[in-house]
Amino acid sequence: MIYKTLVFDFDGTIADTLGETRRIFNKIAPDYGIREVAEHELDHLRHLSLKELLDHLDIPKRRVPALISRGTCMMRGNITELKLIDGMPEVLIELRRHVRSFGILTSNATANVDLFLRTHGLREQFDFISSTSKLTGKAKHLKAIRKTFSVRPDEMLYIGDELRDVKASQKAGIPIAAVTWGFNSRESLAASKPDYIFDKPADFLRLLTVV
Repeated sequence: MIYKTLVFDFDGTIADTLGETRRIFNKIAPDYGIREVAEHELDHLRHLSLKELLDHLDIPKRRVPALISRGTCMMRGNITELKLIDGMPEVLIELRRHVRSFGILTSNATANVDLFLRTHGLREQFDFISSTSKLTGKAKHLKAIRKTFSVRPDEMLYIGDELRDVKASQKAGIPIAAVTWGFNSRESLAASKPDYIFDKPADFLRLLTVV
């Protein structure tokens, strides 16, 4: 495989956290004067960029750090009950055999991710877990990870489920694989022009034949 370092998003990419995220959001939304998200809205929300999402839900940007911090703390209480994306464990183990370094870059708390991976017997597959509390701060972290592992931009691949993941990778000059089983829709992800689009975890194995 041409990539020496693979970096994964966590929520929606490795872990099926969408339902739990909505539950927590709706629980704390009234405390911030924000309306709750109805289940019938989810399909529409999947087509929105981060800015469009915040505008649609009338969430001021200044509220975002507090929402993330409180939400991730609340998620810790139920993190061991959440499920992996179907088919992901086998694919992660296989991919790990073909790269030099393997990690996670997430907006979730590192403690949450660590506990989740240990619960599912996958922590030893990952060399690092990195977190950013800013929804738009991943580009800077991706550049730092690349320098830490001394790889060229074209030797590292980020894998995520949101438009902001695609945007961050493109800003950092790093290839991006978008997965369609997470938050954003296939149509919106395709329009953002990622390097790869994967519709199921088994599609990752196509990376082994990229030259």
